[in-house]
Amino acid sequence: MSERTGPDTIGEAARPAAQDAAEDAMRRLARHRPGEKGPLFTSDLTVNEFLLVREAGFRPLGLVLGSSVYHVGLQLGRWPKNQELTKLSQAMYHARELAMSRMEAEASALGADGVVGVRLDIEFKEFGSDIAEFIAVGTAVKADGADPGPGGTWLNNKGRPFTSDLSGQEFWTLIRAGYAPLDLVMGSCVYHVAHQRFTQVLGNAGRNVEIEPFTQALYDARELAMSRMRAEGEALEAEGIVAVRLKQHTHGWGGHTTEFFAVGTAVRPLRDDHVIDRPALVVSLDG
Repeated sequence: MSERTGPDTIGEAARPAAQDAAEDAMRRLARHRPGEKGPLFTSDLTVNEFLLVREAGFRPLGLVLGSSVYHVGLQLGRWPKNQELTKLSQAMYHARELAMSRMEAEASALGADGVVGVRLDIEFKEFGSDIAEFIAVGTAVKADGADPGPGGTWLNNKGRPFTSDLSGQEFWTLIRAGYAPLDLVMGSCVYHVAHQRFTQVLGNAGRNVEIEPFTQALYDARELAMSRMRAEGEALEAEGIVAVRLKQHTHGWGGHTTEFFAVGTAVRPLRDDHVIDRPALVVSLDG
């Protein structure tokens, strides 16, 4: 069973161990752990993000990534009916989990406390219309003066480096306000929206009218994705989930089958008092 939990079986794909990451990558990372002489760090943070992450008390260790090339199969269903395609939901979730776990394994090999600026991308390959690469990439960081709070560690309660898709600016603001990221939490739902009958199409022709079955289908699909993301946050004992995004994409399945993907950063409090800097007026000097 997966360490991520949800209200159903979507998260029941086992999360690989650290040794599941590519062996050559792990050997490369092992040569350049903190404190050992090695090449300069790498990071996809912008200059402003890098400086703000340093200001927050963290130093970048290196760019870490995870990849999973996954065959996303087909699932037959009753096309006149609104329904979740559970096998496709599980496949999309599991593929992302594989990529995330391998990225986390690279971060652990560097001795990182967390990964910031995580991006999750999907690219369907030309060598197969149903084959896609799932990629997780971010910058591994090590605490350098930042106080982790009463727990004494920046690792999350699963004993892994925290992950976050917040930008460098958002990460700095979060730490300054007395919160810390726990993990990137997500939920996926692949849903088939029923085809309208010919008589329904004719009946709605020329009318302004809500298509209630479509409304209900899309509402249910989004709620399933959101509930699975919330379940992951609850398993981490998070106080909340910030910067939530709800994405929708057909991935080439056709107009009636869509994936709804909810993702955000689960957070915990670092202290009881949350001092939030007041916004300052900035006047641009550009013409």
